[in-house]
Amino acid sequence: MRTHERVLAHLEDGIAAGRWGLGERLPAERQLAEDLGVSRPSVREAMRILEALGIVRSGVGSGPEAGAIVVDRPAAGLGAAVRLHVATGTLPVRDVVATRVLLESWAVAQAAERVRARAPGAADRVGEARRLLGEMEADDVTSERFLELDQAFHLELVRLAGNVLVEAVMTGLRGAVGGYVASGIERLPSWPRTAARLRTEHRGVLDAVAAGDGDAAASAVRAHIEGFSREAGVSTTRGH
Repeated sequence: MRTHERVLAHLEDGIAAGRWGLGERLPAERQLAEDLGVSRPSVREAMRILEALGIVRSGVGSGPEAGAIVVDRPAAGLGAAVRLHVATGTLPVRDVVATRVLLESWAVAQAAERVRARAPGAADRVGEARRLLGEMEADDVTSERFLELDQAFHLELVRLAGNVLVEAVMTGLRGAVGGYVASGIERLPSWPRTAARLRTEHRGVLDAVAAGDGDAAASAVRAHIEGFSREAGVSTTRGH
């Protein structure tokens, strides 16, 4: 085991045991190095890895505000990993699309169930999704801004499902999803025509969620994602 891996293992064990909870500061770099009998550069390397994974936030300078604080940003690490693996070709875009279909169809069905059950905050999530749709329907919205709003809309419905892990995975996939959608837009014969259809489909998904119809919401979002992928030339099946 390399030295920085010993530091990581020590910190992971401590966090898992509750020695350092959310919002609490980890021991100083010097203290960790002395306690473990390792070099300070090894401690710094371990901290950089934890920060990239979204486990800690490192402070700067010296004094009481310096050092690493335990946070919880699972989407940070997931997002970076997914983007890099898609870029290298390890994760084919078709697999990203297929995973998105599976997770979002489940998520909107759960979101509809939470609306029907009048879960706390559900109405606010639906209201925010409607606001995002309103921005997407503006006459002067650019394709770049449309894409930003589109991603925010889909994530709002995923958050409404109430599953923190699914939300983290989908947030992590956001960069990869945005990448294939943006490249797909460039290949479309008519962006205005496609944008009009996407707005209609978005509203159909949201209306089904707001009505508490999980089956209709799941079918609508599946057709929406797969339809755009086909139009943009992104296959969701192997060998194509």
